[in-house]
Amino acid sequence: MSQPVQLVILITTLPGRGGEQVAAFERLAPVVRAEAGCLQYDLHQVSGEPDRFVLIERWSSQAALAAHDATPHMIEADAASPSFRAGPAQVIRLVADPLA
Repeated sequence: MSQPVQLVILITTLPGRGGEQVAAFERLAPVVRAEAGCLQYDLHQVSGEPDRFVLIERWSSQAALAAHDATPHMIEADAASPSFRAGPAQVIRLVADPLA
């Protein structure tokens, strides 16, 4: 059986452009959450920093994540994000259970 995949993604927008990140997420989230294998897809703004965000993603398997990355809506979102982001997002992959 495949292990779930957990990601923490750090996002910084250009100064004053955090609202564009929020708007992009609001359009994308319902579509992503409806994908097979999506267990969690939540954006959080860093307290007191309107241009910094943390995206939490959980997927049922590596295959589900790979399918997500190849969807037309994600390809389109990835192409649009440089217009308001300060640079590439930092993706951190978590160990499901480090004590196991």
